[in-house]
Amino acid sequence: MNFAYINWIDDKGHVKPPLMLYLILAFIARGWCVLVASLTQAADRAGLVALIYPQKSDFLLALIAGFGAVILYFLIIAERKRSPSWARVLFKQMAFCLILLLLLDAGLLLQRLVHSHFLYTWSFGLDALLLFWSLIYIAKSKHLKLYLNDWQKETSQ
Repeated sequence: MNFAYINWIDDKGHVKPPLMLYLILAFIARGWCVLVASLTQAADRAGLVALIYPQKSDFLLALIAGFGAVILYFLIIAERKRSPSWARVLFKQMAFCLILLLLLDAGLLLQRLVHSHFLYTWSFGLDALLLFWSLIYIAKSKHLKLYLNDWQKETSQ
């Protein structure tokens, strides 16, 4: 018997969401994270945003792309509560939505590269590396596959 996956089960017998899923969602929604962090600075709210996103259009596009990650986060919350039942249909498509959001983020990375005239910076390399790792994780993770298949239609209650 293989008990390696016992840590993935919560007290109700459901598969817990993987930590890497939360990290991928935070990576995709980093524009929203920057916005929240900039709101905490009273002296210069736009300074932090300008430091990370020098072009205003890049920041606005990051917010738009990150909105999908925020929706997926609320879908994870709905799965943990097992309601509403209509969210189950969307939950089954989460891996596909994650891949689409990562591809959109790759397009935004390419746009940021164009705006910087293809001059390499550490943030571009780190973003590309995290995109690559995230796509590999979505394709290969057993924990994520078990989690996405866990919310089955309950027959008796």
